[in-house]
This record gives sequence, C-alpha cells and structure tokens, in this order.
Amino acid sequence: MSTTGGTVPPPPAAGDVAFVLVGSAMVFIMIPGLPGLLLRRMARDKNALSLMLISILSLAIVFSTTGGPFLGNGQFAFLMGVGGDQTVAVTLPNLAFCIFQGMFAAITPALAVGAVAERFSLIPTCIFILVWTTLVYDPIAYWTWGANGWLNQLGALDFAGGTPVHMASGVSGLALALAVGKRRPSDDPAKPHSMSSVILGTSLLWFGWFGFNGASALGANARAALAILDTNLAAAAGALAWLVVDYIRDRRVSALGFCSGAVAGLVAVTPACGFVGPAAALAFGVIAGVGCNWSSRWKHYLGYDDALDAWGMHGVGGIIGNFLTGVFAEKYWISLDGTSKPGGALSGNPMQIVWQLVSIGAAAAWAFVVTYLIVKGMALLRLPLRISAEGEEDGIDHAQMGEHTFDYVGERISASIDYKRTMSQELQLVPLKKPAEVAPMPLSSPVVAVPAVQAVGVPAQMVVEAEPALEVENVGMSTAALVQHEPEVEVERTG
Repeated sequence: MSTTGGTVPPPPAAGDVAFVLVGSAMVFIMIPGLPGLLLRRMARDKNALSLMLISILSLAIVFSTTGGPFLGNGQFAFLMGVGGDQTVAVTLPNLAFCIFQGMFAAITPALAVGAVAERFSLIPTCIFILVWTTLVYDPIAYWTWGANGWLNQLGALDFAGGTPVHMASGVSGLALALAVGKRRPSDDPAKPHSMSSVILGTSLLWFGWFGFNGASALGANARAALAILDTNLAAAAGALAWLVVDYIRDRRVSALGFCSGAVAGLVAVTPACGFVGPAAALAFGVIAGVGCNWSSRWKHYLGYDDALDAWGMHGVGGIIGNFLTGVFAEKYWISLDGTSKPGGALSGNPMQIVWQLVSIGAAAAWAFVVTYLIVKGMALLRLPLRISAEGEEDGIDHAQMGEHTFDYVGERISASIDYKRTMSQELQLVPLKKPAEVAPMPLSSPVVAVPAVQAVGVPAQMVVEAEPALEVENVGMSTAALVQHEPEVEVERTG
C-alpha cells in the first residue's frame, strides 16, 4: 500500500476520497461473506451462526507516522488528532484512511479463528481477537506499511495485505490449531451444510476484493484499475487451476473446488496487484491454485486439524504471492500513479526476492510464536479458548447462543441433543447385567434310530431327525435364547 507524507499536502481529492470510502464499504461486505465461504469444508450447521458472529467482532487502528522501525508510538491512539489532515496519505483525509484500514483489521482475525472452528468458546475468542490484533496484526502491519516500518524501509513490497492480512492470519491459524488441539470425534458428518452459502459467500468475497485491492492505491487512478484487473484475472486462473488438479486426481470437478481456487488466486495476488501486469496475474492464479490445492490436503497427513484451511489457503497463498512479487514486479506498472520503485527480478533487481523472503520469515515467525503464547497465556488465566466437550458435541450455536441459523435446523439440532441426553441418562440408570452362561450339552446324546433309505439310481440321501430345541433362560434379557443341538445321524448307503 502506497503511503507518503508531505509538509504541505494538496487538498483532498473528492474522487479519491469517494473511491476509498466505497472500497471500505466493499471490504466490509467481505466480512459477512467470509463465514459463508468458511463453511465450505468442515463446518456443520450447528456452528454456522457462531462463525458469522465472530467475523464481525474485530477492529484495530494501526498507523503512526512518527514511531520507530518496529512499533508506532500511539500517535493516533483512540483516534486522537485524526480528522481532515493528510498526514498518512496524500489527497486523503486521515478519517477516510482510518475507516479503510479498520476494515482490514476487522476481517483478518476471522481468518485465523477459522482454523479452530467448531471448538472455540465465544467470550474467550472475543478477548483473543482484541489481544491478537494488538500484538500480532498491528506490529506486522506497521512493519509493512508504516512510514518508518523496518520492512517498508528495507524495500519489501506488499500492495494490499499479503503479509499482515493473509500470511499473519494463516500462520496464526496453524498455531491456533496446534495449541487448541483437534476436534473431538462426533457422530455428525463433517460436511458443509449449504453449498448455496458457499457460492454466495465466494461471490461476496470476490466482489469485495475489488475494493480490498483496488482502493489500496489510495486513489481513483490507473494503478487502481490495474489492481482490480489483476485481482479478477488471478481469481479466474486460480479457480480453473484448482479444477484441473481435481480432475487429474479424482476425475471430477466441483463448485466447491471452483470457489476454493478463486480464493487461492485472490489471496496470492493481493501483495502484487499494484506491482505486476495482467499476464503475471494469471501466473499468480495458476501457481496458487495448484499450491493451495495440495496444501489443503497436507493436514490429513501431518495430523493437525485446521478446520477451515486458514493455513492451507491464506498462509500458503500469502507466501506464494509474497515470493512471486519479488519475481514479477515491474517498474512500468508501479509507475502508473507516479510511484518509483526498482521492481523485481524480471526488472533487473534480483535482491527484491531476498527482501520478500525476509518479509515472509519475519512475519511468519512473529505471528506463530506470539499467537501460540497468547493461547497458552489465556489458558493459564482460566480463559481457555476451547469450548467444553459437551458444548462441542451440541454445537456452539446451541450451547453458547441458544440460536440457530434457520428455524428448522434449530429444531432438528435441539431434538437431536435432547434425544442423545435422554438415552445417555437411561443407560446410566439401568445397570448392565452379564448374560447367564448356557450349560454345556452332555457329551453323550441319545441317538435316534433312523431307518435305512434305499434310492435306486440316485445319490444317497440323509434323513436327519433333530432333537427338540432346548429353551434356556437368559437372565437379564427380555427373550430366551434358543439353542438347537443336532445329534450325529447314521446313514446307510446302498446301491
């Protein structure tokens, strides 16, 4: 994201202000769209409403123009001094920039928390979001975009949030999954409850991403148009690449795969959409579609439970996008709004790859370690992030909210929970009895004389007369066990 400061900035440009404000609204639309997409994999209907709620409970303000290289000095804390001044971005009042960045901070923790879907407790999770945005998102965003941030000063490129949004949330999701643990086994099938919600959620995300990336140019200009074009191309290429991989492996394609591939492409192009051309955007989408497809399956082999693929989609996709930015960034596209940067390896600046790798390593290490420590620290303070075993089985919607996404779904879930509890209580009240042992049959059983049967021209036949069935009472059972004994039969064969 391009930010500059000046002692005598020009007056705010009405078109730029309107463009960024509309972009902010489009990013906000992504927040309710996010749960519809998150439910695409393992989230069941009994947890749908809690995912929607947790997606709208975050806000943080990040920027300071006078801080050090690692952290701002609180210059704009609690919006102090934020008004019509243009100390952060040229032609934009600070208030417009504030609301735009607030939407970024609001959506990011929801991506991370998706890794522990179906087992997080709501109140501790709200506290976690507040702490996480302060200790993880804010520092990484400052490093990346702050005027004095050390990654920004180093020369690392990130146009719209590949590092603080996607990489930070994806790596934090992996830390959450490892710290909280796997979901408990359940009788309910772990399948998305509504494919129509998946498609609708993806559509809202795709639409909102135009504002997410386009408005990061902080002006209605040619570079913003490039960012939106690259965003759309990468999403389309990612969707097609995902489908191709699915078809090669499974000989079929799916709407779920199309939606997942589109998001993979959107994630990967986010740090690069204002630095690369349309052809490169297609490459971003294809590489991310293939890479995220395979990474989403790693968890089955590595044994961690990332419920909604926060790491597989956003972590891996963010890493791919950050690295490729160092390869494909070009001076020409960067200069569309007058910005001057050296570009990437293809523009004769191979050191840009090194700066991108430094950015990847620093952000990933900080996000993982701090997130893990936050979870463990909350547990020591008796604020465990994980819900109880009973609440996990019942579903977070029922256990902690008493509400459900749809009335019919709520009635069905409530009836199922009541039935399970009733049966469990009855089983606890009725002691189990061992069935009585059946007395062994005597070794010598009477042999019934059987007349010889002579069949001419046909095979010999056996005539068997069985003893009457012995009725044995099985104590503790409602019915008697019937044991039938067949004595040996003598057969005479003639002819």
